[in-house]
Amino acid sequence: MVRVPLRVVPLLVCCAVLISACGGAAAGSAGGSSSGKLQVVAAENFWGSIATQLGGSKVAVQSIIVNPNTDPHSYEPTASDGVALAKSQMAIVNGIGYDAWASKLIAANPSTSRKVLNVGDLLGLVEGDNPHQWYSPSSVRRVIDQIVADYKQLDPKDGAYFDQQRTRFETQGLAEYDNMIATIRARYAGVPVGYSESIFQPLGQALGLKLLTPYSFAKAIAEGTDVSAADKQTVDTQAQRHLISVWVYNSQNATPDVQRVNQLARAARIPITTITETLSPASATFEQWQVAELQNLQQALHQATGR
Repeated sequence: MVRVPLRVVPLLVCCAVLISACGGAAAGSAGGSSSGKLQVVAAENFWGSIATQLGGSKVAVQSIIVNPNTDPHSYEPTASDGVALAKSQMAIVNGIGYDAWASKLIAANPSTSRKVLNVGDLLGLVEGDNPHQWYSPSSVRRVIDQIVADYKQLDPKDGAYFDQQRTRFETQGLAEYDNMIATIRARYAGVPVGYSESIFQPLGQALGLKLLTPYSFAKAIAEGTDVSAADKQTVDTQAQRHLISVWVYNSQNATPDVQRVNQLARAARIPITTITETLSPASATFEQWQVAELQNLQQALHQATGR
């Protein structure tokens, strides 16, 4: 994915005018639905999938970014995105500098009754920290807790239902996800791994893998900035000398630097596996997507170590 400058100011004006003209929910109150369901908008579908499963039949969730080929960093929202957020009773944004366009749209159409869950604020992270917290199992649990708490505040009469949804999701929906994480950590902790960008860092750490790639390399690839010559040499050498057992790269962001390391890893017969930034396929649930990636990673680790 190419990171390009975001241009949202003209859109904010357009959305504000459109919402006002349509009698939409601008300042004062967030719009509901004739269905009686809570209206929730998630900037990205990885959080939207979780919100959908926790909300069950009581919540209607719309995710804005659903195309796997769309780069959330540089997404340019449409007027309809602004209207959806303005009418929402709850908005979920990632924050941490990842989707500033969403927060700007929300600020352009404030509501005293709308709940806004900013994942970065929840986790105490700021711009410059790793924004890819949906790849952190512990962060995912904290977001789950907060989504349920917000649902219960917005719809107190269905509080018991939301608690049941959380229990079902955590004990059934995430069962294989949790099992895969525990299995990989128990069997492969300490195995040296290289990775193309910072998306993988939270998961790699949770799995106990030895992440050898300089974080400055991974961060530069994720943010679309120049990679230093020293970092390029380090990563190339790690592949050429087989210092890493597995190479993990984001298939949605195969820059020339990443493609070069891919070639070096193949030449060194280092197993390669991929991850993606958003749900892939878009129809998958959060846990289906994550489990598929974990299974592929496990296979690569097995191929590399024989364990």
